[in-house]
Formats: sequence, C-alpha cells, structure tokens
Amino acid sequence: MTRLTGKRRQLTRTVRGNRAEAEAECIKLLHERNSGLHQAPNKITVAEYLKHWLAAYAEPNTAPRTYERYEALVRRNLVPALGRYNLMRLRPTHIQSYYAAALKSGRADGRGGLSAQTVVHLQRVFREALQQAVKWQILPRNPADAVTPPRPVRREMRVLDPKEIARLMDACDDDDLRTLIFVALSTGLREGELLALRWSDVDLKESHLQVTRTLHYLTNKGLQFGEPKTRRSRRRVSLSKETARVLAMHRTRQLERRLLLGSVYVDNDLIFATEIGDPVKPYSISPRFKRVVRKAKLGQMRFHDLRHTSASLLLAAGIHPKVVSERLGHSTVNLTLDTYSHVLPGLQEQAAQSMDAYLPRAR
Repeated sequence: MTRLTGKRRQLTRTVRGNRAEAEAECIKLLHERNSGLHQAPNKITVAEYLKHWLAAYAEPNTAPRTYERYEALVRRNLVPALGRYNLMRLRPTHIQSYYAAALKSGRADGRGGLSAQTVVHLQRVFREALQQAVKWQILPRNPADAVTPPRPVRREMRVLDPKEIARLMDACDDDDLRTLIFVALSTGLREGELLALRWSDVDLKESHLQVTRTLHYLTNKGLQFGEPKTRRSRRRVSLSKETARVLAMHRTRQLERRLLLGSVYVDNDLIFATEIGDPVKPYSISPRFKRVVRKAKLGQMRFHDLRHTSASLLLAAGIHPKVVSERLGHSTVNLTLDTYSHVLPGLQEQAAQSMDAYLPRAR
C-alpha cells in the first residue's frame, strides 16, 4: 500500500542532446504525468497500461458497444494471461504462446479453449492497444506485429431466395415484427439502426430515410442511443414504393394503438417500439425472429442474415457494388466486395455473356 508523505515527488530524465530534444522530452514527461503513466516506462506492467488505455483512449474514441467488448476482452482474457509482464519486456513469444494456450484451455469456466475467432479479436484489440503505446512513445515498437493469430473458420452467411422470403413473411403473424423484417430486407439496415429509427428520420412522400443513430444494450447502462457504427454509417437510404407503403400502414396501426392507450403510451417518435412506445430491447428480437424462422422451416438463420440477403439480392440484380456499399453503410466498397464475393462469380458470368450483344460474331 502506498503511504502519503506530503512530499513533492519529482520525475527527472537525463537528455543527451540539444535544447529542442530536451524540450521534446519535457513534453513527453508532462504527457506521462497527465495521462496517469508517470512512473518510469520500464516499471509499467501490461495490466497497468491496458487499464490506462481503456480509460484514456478506448472509451472516448469508440462506440459504447465496441468499448464494452474491448473492456471485457481485456478484463477476462488479456490481463489474467499477460497482465503480469513488464510492458517494456513483453515479447512476441509471450503473446503467441498465450494464443496457443487459449485455443486449448482459454475459457474462464474451464470447459475447453476459446474459438479461433475470439483469439483473432484478442489479437486485434491487443495490437491496437500496443500500437497506441508506440504512438505515445512508451514502446519503441509493437510486439503484437510479429504475432500470427489463428485463422478463424469463416461463418457461412444465410441468404434467402425470393421463395424463402415469402415463406418467412407468411410465417410471421406479428404485424410489428413482420414490418421490421420487411424493412430490414428492403434497406439492409443493421438491427440497432432499425430500432433507433424515428418517424422524423423518414420521408414517406419522397421515399427515403436517414440513418443518424443506433440503439445498443450495454450491460451496466441498459439501453443507449449512440452514433452509428462508422462515419459512412450515417447515411440516406432510398425506399421502394412498397417499403413506403408498409411503413405508412405500420404508422396507422401505431397511431390507433396510441389513441387507444391514451396517456399510458409514451411518444418517443420511434418507428419500432413496444406496445406502449418504449424502445425495443435488441436482445428481444432474436428469440422472436427464430420462432418465425422455425415456423417457416428455414433452418439456421440470424436476424443479421436479413442484411446479408438484402445485399446479395441487390448485387445479383446487377446493382453497382458502390451503391450497395452506400446503402449498407460500409466503410469502404472493398468491404462490400470481400463480404459478398460469393455473389460475384454469377455477376462475372452475366458480364461475359452480355458482351455478345456488342461484339460481332467470329468468322
């Protein structure tokens, strides 16, 4: 336990160089003091650094849900396994050895190892944290750069064809859920974006909507409205005539319910709300959706697969990947192409066949 003596603590550093170098070192020392890492760099443990990184960098610079995942991975996995190491003496072999052990017996409940995908997430978070240490001039280089994470088994996405979409819609006897499914398929919006939509975000006459926020459920904070996932996630999405009609019908039903309930109904301007107007908890959608999927006999499927279906159908219809990327709110069109590469072979064949309409027949 540290004892307070009332004496002023001084931190000194010898610089062998010119005045400019000494001033730069002084600025660095001030930063270390203000950031809470004012002890000598060779005395900082990985646990101490990660705690500081979460508070000083991750929390202010990431979305609330992203920060919650970062904090959980640091607290449950990285700190128990690597926190005891001196940060300056951390080596790639320490990290690589931990990943290998985690795959075999990394679960906190002792029931086997972590999945390859989880270890990949650990590497991504740890590498980002250590890279910030390099930017803060605490580390000369990033030891995680020399580490090779396992190759995860890519989860196969479920994409519905038009007949399966019809079966899904027919199996849903909940008007509000059917509307949510329909809008998810027609727009490709993420679940959190859909649940955060307000009527003020939609123009049914001009047939478009604006994605300006998202809804998260955080373990210690409950429901939170926040910024969209990326800068490009804040976007305008055009609506089909049928989507505008479905939303208009949904609004009529909602207004009738509001008149019936009177003062009990809470008007949050939400398109998708509970019976009394409160935000819908994101975790409540999955079980309801899975019941509809089972009734439609569509096998294994997640709500997020509606977004995959929307994108795949657009690409198969010949819509330019750039347009699809903008509708989805992807950060780059390359992400769209990588994610939906399974659709591209068919598009290549269509492109090859279409050239016959422009080229003369061979003699």
